[in-house]
This record gives sequence, structure tokens and C-alpha cells, in this order.
Amino acid sequence: MAGLFNSLQLRQTQKLGLALTPQLQQAIKLLQLSTLELRQEIKAVALQNPMLEVEDDGNDERFESLESLAEQEANADRNDAFDPFDNDSSVKCTDTAFPDANQTVNISSEQNTVQNLSENQDQRHNSADTRHGQSLGNDEVYEGETTEDLHDHLLWQLDLSPLEGADRLIAENIIDGIDDSGYLHESLESIVATVNETYPEITQEDALSVLKLIWNYDPVGIGARNVQECLRLQLEAKTSSATTKLALHIVNEYLKELSVRDFRTLCQKLNIKENELKPAIDLITSLNPRPGRGAVKEKSDFIIPDVIVIKRDDGRYFATLNSSSIPKIKINEHYRQLASQAQTEQDRKFFKNNLQEANWFMQSLSKRNETLMKVASVIVEKQQDFMEYGEGSLHPMVLNDIASEIEMHESTVSRITTEKYIQTPKGTFELKYFFSSSVSTDNGGTASSKAIRARIKELIAKENARKPLSDSRLSTLLADEGIIVARRTVAKYRESLGIASSSQRKRLV
Repeated sequence: MAGLFNSLQLRQTQKLGLALTPQLQQAIKLLQLSTLELRQEIKAVALQNPMLEVEDDGNDERFESLESLAEQEANADRNDAFDPFDNDSSVKCTDTAFPDANQTVNISSEQNTVQNLSENQDQRHNSADTRHGQSLGNDEVYEGETTEDLHDHLLWQLDLSPLEGADRLIAENIIDGIDDSGYLHESLESIVATVNETYPEITQEDALSVLKLIWNYDPVGIGARNVQECLRLQLEAKTSSATTKLALHIVNEYLKELSVRDFRTLCQKLNIKENELKPAIDLITSLNPRPGRGAVKEKSDFIIPDVIVIKRDDGRYFATLNSSSIPKIKINEHYRQLASQAQTEQDRKFFKNNLQEANWFMQSLSKRNETLMKVASVIVEKQQDFMEYGEGSLHPMVLNDIASEIEMHESTVSRITTEKYIQTPKGTFELKYFFSSSVSTDNGGTASSKAIRARIKELIAKENARKPLSDSRLSTLLADEGIIVARRTVAKYRESLGIASSSQRKRLV
């Protein structure tokens, strides 16, 4: 066996690699920053570098006032109902407060009820559209406000109540067990077990008595343990009438039929006609199956567009940068003069390094704006039909289409379109919104998947509410328009839009 020798050797090799200079790293970082993040970055760099000066363009107060607008929007929408198409797994079946202990309600049936009860309530937000048009320059600077969540709101009401000792401890545990939707997801057994560590004599009857007190808190229906109980509490709080009694009877006895909108069966079991059933169904639809949503003040997001689309006299659209979204920076002339008068080598080096970094930052910022403008201009040019007619005329487009047009890498296009927004005649969208896959048509062309979604939404909006369009029928209607889409694809698009199935969309008119 040959001997093994250990030795140190020097070898020269060549390899190909990419070294990211600080300037390149800075340029890449600026590409992917949103407008607000970029403003913060500019201010941070200006604070560190005396050679940079941020021009006062009067927009800082406008941006600070956005928080005030957000709070006003949250307060205005505080009592708005939830989105009936929002799938929320927080609704659970636990205990029941009904006399019939053998009565059961399928959880999927309850979730269907939640999705279907308030089909028309999302239209209540239409009045909020005008509030978005407020002038930022006329708003006062926001000075701060305490945000109250559902838990705080319930504890505030508990502090106003006479509950003490064991009852207060039970109430605190019940409130802790209520989720953001307003449902109690903790069983009474577990709450009693926790309270028994301090008060061993407490029973489930005591806990139920406290829970019934919390049911009287605002909002109505809070602390319910299932959808049926939540709706019952809200109906019982209303003025007694024939319609209220019928609605309460439907909720207590026929929730399954209600969840699938089987109105024919309801009429047969109740021995009434549809015109008698409709007022009760309308009353149930007006209820809020997620009462906790209306009690929580949520902060609204306000978008500052990076690019604005303008229509020329010839009818074509073009993109322009929103100059007010980013503060202007320049070299501080005072420090430039001081740099020319520096006496020591240390001072000269200090001014030279800061001036060089300032120039690099300004060049990177200019390059970012140039790239953003290139990408936005190509997008607007390719989506002229969208600017004129809306979502249904959106053309299919992928990152490579833009990258090849401006001769840049796809990763650069991806970075510059992330969290960058464009204001168009049809609304404000993220630049990434305009990228979508294509679907073949029978004439050999292609259609955008988002345009198909918009068409599906439009067809459903015009359907007969008594006989909603099925996925198969929607597929046939699209095929008649030259768009070949399978039924399963239609179902996938419909679900992505948050639209319920045809059986769940059925309603009395």
C-alpha cells in the first residue's frame, strides 16, 4: 500500500462569479421599495448624509394626514356588515342553548348559512367611494388615536356591569374565549374548569347565566356559540311581529333548508306561499352572522399611486410618474461650499465620501424612476383597451413580454412592479395586476384569465336570481362568445372571485 503524504500546496484557479458592489446593491434595494418605504429610505439617507437635502414640497403633511383619513374610514365603516362570500373558519359548533339536546346542525350547513345570509350587504360600502376622493391637502395632521379591538370593547362593557368575584372571573374567561368574529369558541366546561381553580363551587349553570348576560352586550349576538344561536339572539332583540316570529321559527327549525336556499321546501313545511316567506328571508338576510366584525375598528389602507395614466387628445393613453409621491432631493449647497474650504485631509475625505455617496444615491433613485417609467409605459401601451373599457378587455401578458420589450431581465421587471401602483381611468391597481395567464379562444387567439373572471362576474350579476347560472351554463355562454373554458375552470374562477355556487345564490325576488 502506497504511503499517504500530507502537504500544503498553492494552486491558481479561475472561476466566473458576480460581485455585487454597494452601488448595485443599493440600486436593487430601491427597485423593490414601495412608495412609503422609499420616502422613509430617502429621509433616513438624508439624515445620515449632510450632503443630501430633501426639498420641502409640501407633501409631507399630506402623507401624514393619510393616517387620519384611515381612522375616519374605519370609524365610518365600523357598523358595516361582513362580506358574505368571505370564508371564515372561525365559526364553530360547540354548545347549544336550545331545549332539544338531540337537535344537531351540520357545520358545513352553518358555514353555507354564513356565506349566504347577507348576499346584498357588500353593496353598503358604495357610499364609502366618495370618501376616498377627499383632498389630502385640506386634512389636519393626525395627532394619534387609541385603537379599540373587540376584546377591549367587551371589557369596557364588563367594567360598567355590577359583576364581581366569581361572576366577573367567569365573564373575563368568556370574553377571552370570543374570537374576532364574535363567537365563543371555548366550551363552558373548559371555562368552568379554569374558574374552579379559584372558585371550586362554580357550575356550568353559573357560567351559562353569565354568558346570557354577555349576550346583551353590544354588538347584539356577541358570544354566540354557533350561527343558529347568533341569529336567534339578533331576532329576539328585534320588535316582536309576525315576520320576526316566522324568521325565528325558520332559524330554529329549518336552518339546513335555509343554508341551501331551498325555498320550495320551506314553503311546503311552513305551509305558506312565497310572498309570505320573502319578508322573513329578507329579515334573516339583514342580520350579521359575524357580529364581532362590526365592533372592531380596522385601519384602512390608502394607496399613493406611483404612476398616473392620462388620456391624450387623440384618444390614446400614456403613463406619467406621480411627482408628488416621492420627495425631491439635491446636493446641499452650503455643505458643498464647506467642502471646498476644508483645511485638513480628514475633512476633505469626509466631504468627498459623503458627496460620492450622495451622487450614487441620486443616480440610483433616478435609475429606479427611469425603470418604473419604462415598465409602466409599456404596460399602458399594451393595455389600451383596458384603459378604455375596463377589466373585461384586459389582454394576456407575462413578465417576459415587458422584459423583452425594454431589454431588461424578468427579475428586474418583477421587482419594479411589486407594491407599485398605477392610477387608471378604471381605478388604481398594482402593476402586477396586469400580468395574467392566457386562455385559447376558438378563433386561434388568446384571452386573459382575469378578463374571463370579469366576464363570469358580469354574467352572474345579470342572472335571474330565482334560477342562477350553473358552472356548466357559464361555460356554455363563454363558449358562445368564443372562449373555450371547462366547467371546472369556471368553478375555479368563480371561487377565486368569492362567489357562491348557483344553489347558494338562489333567492326570492
